[in-house]
Amino acid sequence: MTRLPLHSDSAASTEAVAVRLARCCEAQALIIHLMGELGAGKTTFCRGFLHGLGHEGHVKSPTYTVVEPYQLADLNVYHFDLYRINSYDELEEIGIRDYFNGQSLCLVEWPERAQGGLEKPDISVTLEYVHDERKLIFESVSAKGESILRCFNQGRSLTK
Repeated sequence: MTRLPLHSDSAASTEAVAVRLARCCEAQALIIHLMGELGAGKTTFCRGFLHGLGHEGHVKSPTYTVVEPYQLADLNVYHFDLYRINSYDELEEIGIRDYFNGQSLCLVEWPERAQGGLEKPDISVTLEYVHDERKLIFESVSAKGESILRCFNQGRSLTK
């Protein structure tokens, strides 16, 4: 599968990259995992992604709520932040399986906190600090993810 590293020199650049990726998704059911240290830009990426799908409102981090739902014209989008989750059992208690229904798009920050209980993503995004910049590493995990990254790669001029 495809592995695509990019660099972002600002929050605005990270959002622009996410907008571009969202536009390649064509409002389809999808799972995207986002990994990286605290402050690496996962929520910034999600904000850009949601705006790229057409959401016009505020995007807040679901750190305390665990999930924030967004109803878009043709798609339900769920933004998860699992940082405060200690076990997959906690996710079962909030009905996590109901969100991963094959008809929704799920953005999952800190997926490793689910201890392997989540479905495999279509795309994984790792955000890393590199000096004053961020390195974003996109990896396709499914055929759908591969197709999206192929589309996305055509617009890579957005970053260095």
